[in-house]
Amino acid sequence: VQLQASGGGWVQTGGSLRLSCAASGRTFRSHSVAWFRQAPGQDRVFVAAIKWNSRHTYYADSLKGRSTISRDNAEVHLQMDSLRPEDTAVYYCAADPSVIQSNLRSQSAYAYWGQGTQVTVSS
Repeated sequence: VQLQASGGGWVQTGGSLRLSCAASGRTFRSHSVAWFRQAPGQDRVFVAAIKWNSRHTYYADSLKGRSTISRDNAEVHLQMDSLRPEDTAVYYCAADPSVIQSNLRSQSAYAYWGQGTQVTVSS
């Protein structure tokens, strides 16, 4: 599975962005999908995840209440609202068909990664 992340850009504080993760090569309907982000000089961290059946979603505390992860037949989306300068980072999507619930927030649980999309929030 090859993943393509898109939708990043530059916004002012309080703005919104909708990131998308698309798969090519094969469908990822049976894959759980997560978003991670890496700010300059910092480690990559978990942002949000959605199980393959869309019945469960998970969020990092930093974005809880300000973001929504969803999926349709072809893509997984991360809607981010009320963005803050500290949300500035490269956002990566990741997918795997075998992630168990307790590992959804773990980077090592995902075999497939997109290239990242830059989100910049100005104050």
